[in-house]
Amino acid sequence: MNKTLKNLIKITAGLGLGVMVASCNKCSKQETKTVGVSSATEKTSSAEAIVFVNIDSLLSNYEYFKKLKNQFQEKSKKAQAELSAKGTAFQNEVASYQKNAGSLSPEQRAVTEQRLARKQQELSAYNQNASESLATEQAAENEKLYDKIAEYLKKHAKDKGYKMVLTYSKSNPGMLFADASLDVTKDVTTGLNEAYKSSK
Repeated sequence: MNKTLKNLIKITAGLGLGVMVASCNKCSKQETKTVGVSSATEKTSSAEAIVFVNIDSLLSNYEYFKKLKNQFQEKSKKAQAELSAKGTAFQNEVASYQKNAGSLSPEQRAVTEQRLARKQQELSAYNQNASESLATEQAAENEKLYDKIAEYLKKHAKDKGYKMVLTYSKSNPGMLFADASLDVTKDVTTGLNEAYKSSK
């Protein structure tokens, strides 16, 4: 079950490796105002319109993601505990049968073995269904998480006049280098947390 949680973190940490954000009317107005300015200034303005977000840091400090992480940890523990209890009960039945098999008739042994075989299949099916259920829920939550971040980034980029917002993650780096002045992770994380808090 811990693998499910790791997959959640891995999937969300990627987040597209780069969210393209279209320039807004504000950007166009700014470009119009800079006509006649030196080419060096124009290049600087153009470069500053591209920023990045450290997705590892964002997820570590994003309250909504923390909530998701805790929820999946609890659900994983619960599912694992239920599976463990069922598995222990089945093992006890098998041990009991093995202990008393010598005193059973051939017909009784055959019936008991068939019953245990069915229980083993049911236990395997339960395990698979529980895993699939968590995986389906995880995929749905991943979509919500991505949508929340992408939607906010679009709004934030529009307000700030950014033309492109890239994401960086140690596990899946999309950039080899970027100046620290282009890192807007803190502002984005603060904005996401404020939006999440107000939505409660």
